[in-house]
Amino acid sequence: MIAGKTIAITRSKEDSAEFIQLITNAQARAIPLPTIELVSKGEKIVDEFLKSIKEDDPDFSVFMSSKAVKLLFDTARKVSKFEKLQLAVANTTVIAVGPKTKAALEAEGIRVAHMPQRYSSVGIGEVITRLNPEGKKVIIPRSGASTPFLAQLLEKIGLKVKEIYLYDVCAFRDTSQWNEFRELFTNNKVDGIIFTSASSVNAFFEIMLMDSDEKKLLQDLQRIKVVAIGPFTAEELKKIGTNYIIADVHTVSGAFETVKNCFN
Repeated sequence: MIAGKTIAITRSKEDSAEFIQLITNAQARAIPLPTIELVSKGEKIVDEFLKSIKEDDPDFSVFMSSKAVKLLFDTARKVSKFEKLQLAVANTTVIAVGPKTKAALEAEGIRVAHMPQRYSSVGIGEVITRLNPEGKKVIIPRSGASTPFLAQLLEKIGLKVKEIYLYDVCAFRDTSQWNEFRELFTNNKVDGIIFTSASSVNAFFEIMLMDSDEKKLLQDLQRIKVVAIGPFTAEELKKIGTNYIIADVHTVSGAFETVKNCFN
């Protein structure tokens, strides 16, 4: 039973409301860990996006995270180009990777035409394959830390792909928020960790190795349940040499169900 267990997730408290609710309802303890920070590439991202829309006239726009949506539209507001951006996006067939991204787009007045059943790059590929994509164009605003997998997949399907990098990621700098976790982890009082992105895996180790020995950290992780939200997150854990389980459904609720089942 997961009741009474302590489970951490590599997201800030603000981004972990769903997870905290699920854990609390299960009578377990949630520890949000702010692991990565987004570093915007600045106001130029709006002009770069609009220029690409004008020059390339893409058929599809694909959004891979709610953060990318929020950053792009918030920046457009700041530079008084919100309506231009809204119209530019609306003139494409909009695809959202999952429900949070879809909700973020709809909050900006954008109609989402498609969302895959599998909330992943593979799911995006499955959706677009059904839309007669040969020779068509797609624009993808996303993180500069993203893997090339999606672009390569869509190119194989027959699309011309343009990626616009909105932000980079770095390890969360205010590590004082990790003090409680460090103490619990050192005293073997953490039962599981959910890693929510490949970037969060790297940042977790960067932060923890500030005052931990790598060999001991890896040994301590072997004693707890480590869940990867999806395959790219799992790949980073594999590189580091940590045992892990991949969530069946690549969402926070899917990862919660996976970690819960570990204790049944």
